[in-house]
Amino acid sequence: MTGRLEGCVALVTGASSGIGEATAVELAAQGAKVVLVARRAERLVEVAGRIAAAGGDAGVLAADIARRGVPAQLVADVVAAEGRLDILVNAAGVMLNGDSIERPLSEWEQMVDLNLMALLATTKAALPHLVEAAKDRRGVADVVNVSSIAGRIAAGTVGVYNATKFGVTAFSEALRQEFARRNVRVSVVEPGAVRTELFDHQAPVAQARLSRVLAEVEQLHPEDLAETIVHIVTRPRRVALAEVVIRPTDHI
Repeated sequence: MTGRLEGCVALVTGASSGIGEATAVELAAQGAKVVLVARRAERLVEVAGRIAAAGGDAGVLAADIARRGVPAQLVADVVAAEGRLDILVNAAGVMLNGDSIERPLSEWEQMVDLNLMALLATTKAALPHLVEAAKDRRGVADVVNVSSIAGRIAAGTVGVYNATKFGVTAFSEALRQEFARRNVRVSVVEPGAVRTELFDHQAPVAQARLSRVLAEVEQLHPEDLAETIVHIVTRPRRVALAEVVIRPTDHI
């Protein structure tokens, strides 16, 4: 498949569903070789099959990136197999909101481990390879981190998720400044409500609260975010979209 990303290699975390899955499909449609990463191997194989059926190229690496050492090994495996890494999309995440007394500490740790620490570890491992990739072909490489409007506005019962997403947003901007002169663009995408599995793991009270808030809102689709991410990474070298906030039209 030919396209604007012909010859590029992209690694997408959280690629078994939601924003990660949709983004992997769109990147492949633009000609990139996409490496799909998530825990659910069967889902990754299904996504890779759909990409192949459409004429694209996708590889599968099933792993839990929240485990120490796994992100570095994944990146090493990708570069060993493909010879380069041009694009990293950190889309893996979990949201386990609820009453701060009632919810267990283990849920807070799970959010920190996946939403923040895994993203940091994957990015750190990828950076040397992205710097090298930026020296040829497109003259630029990309990191796109999926944060949230929860990384901009804090809310009761959402504190730890807020903390992880505020961290992703701050890290993205600091990294952008650090690597701008080395032609590695770092972008953060901050969506509002998106129709994905993210909302399915809430405590009952938090689930009920979200249902009330979003009752009359037409939520974003994962494909809306995927199109935005592909737009970011296909801009000319001189254009860096550092921060993109996407909200449902009718959500105040």
